[in-house]
Amino acid sequence: MPRPIHATIHTESLRHNLARARQAAPDARVWAVVKANAYGHGIERAFEGLRGADGFALLDLNEAERVRALGWRGPILLLEGVFEPRDLELCSRLDLWHTVHCDEQIAMLAAHKTQVPQRVFLKMNSGMNRLGFTPQRYRAAWTRLNALPQVDEISLMTHFSDADGARGITQQLAVFNAATRDLPGERTLSNSAATLRYGEGGDGEPLHSDWVRPGIAVYGSAPDFPEHDAAHWNLQPAMTLTAKLIGTQQLAAGDTVGYGSTFTADGAMRIGIVACGYADGYPRHCSTGTPVLVNGVRTRMVGRVSMDMIMVDLTPVPDAGFGTEVTLWGRALSGAVLPIDEVAQAGGTVGYELMCALALRVPVGVE
Repeated sequence: MPRPIHATIHTESLRHNLARARQAAPDARVWAVVKANAYGHGIERAFEGLRGADGFALLDLNEAERVRALGWRGPILLLEGVFEPRDLELCSRLDLWHTVHCDEQIAMLAAHKTQVPQRVFLKMNSGMNRLGFTPQRYRAAWTRLNALPQVDEISLMTHFSDADGARGITQQLAVFNAATRDLPGERTLSNSAATLRYGEGGDGEPLHSDWVRPGIAVYGSAPDFPEHDAAHWNLQPAMTLTAKLIGTQQLAAGDTVGYGSTFTADGAMRIGIVACGYADGYPRHCSTGTPVLVNGVRTRMVGRVSMDMIMVDLTPVPDAGFGTEVTLWGRALSGAVLPIDEVAQAGGTVGYELMCALALRVPVGVE
């Protein structure tokens, strides 16, 4: 039989989470962000759950081709724009909208020969200091784009660096508003954190824009964890990673577990061996205490993560044995949920990384 580990993508959870983004931004259109192969869920697997979006936002042309191949005829936005002049030919052929964040991209557009002008999103660096024109240069960039026959409508765009934390969006929003005052065009501002925290039912003053760009939230992870968890935002896990126990061991006081003997039993206890390790995408930096569900019951990992196995404490589930279900993150058969954010926190990382790091050797299904 195949090795007993499996990931499941939950279509209804994707629909639910997308609806939550709409609820938070009822007057905006919604991009479903499907970069990084839909955050590791698989574009083709996630499409059915996200096709209710107004558009898809992603990074590269291959992903755009895949979305078009699924029958999507609505907007697709390249979040980093084009990387070389010939990319614009595919933008024309696939009817892609694309971000413009530097002088070089404007020059590519000016040299591009096309009969159909293109929709572009002019990005401002309002404080993130990654991509975009500074506020001082933004209006001049807009003027250059507006003069090009290759350009149709210009939308206005920025990205918040601290929407998920105490600093918030006030400073960047003020910079953006001042630099774009009186400029025409639709606005797209909000990532997952800004959509939820500064939308309807959020904790901050409502922020209104024409488009919102929820990414991690549509996959069921809280964008501001640990301040708020997924349940706080009424988000459902879109991915479940499950495995089974492939063995058990009875320990006596003083026995150690795994490489480096980092866990020592302080009394008699029983542990289970799970068919999952860092070669499956489970974070190697997780250690003793990382939460796991065995037969839907919360317990803990013990010892180090191995390439193909982890060990778990079976004290809370004395009836567990060979073949018992183990939920590494997501929803157990019993309905119990282990948020991916908790596992990521134990590994010193974020839920994004766990989703994107799911290994190719793990079979994935859709329900």
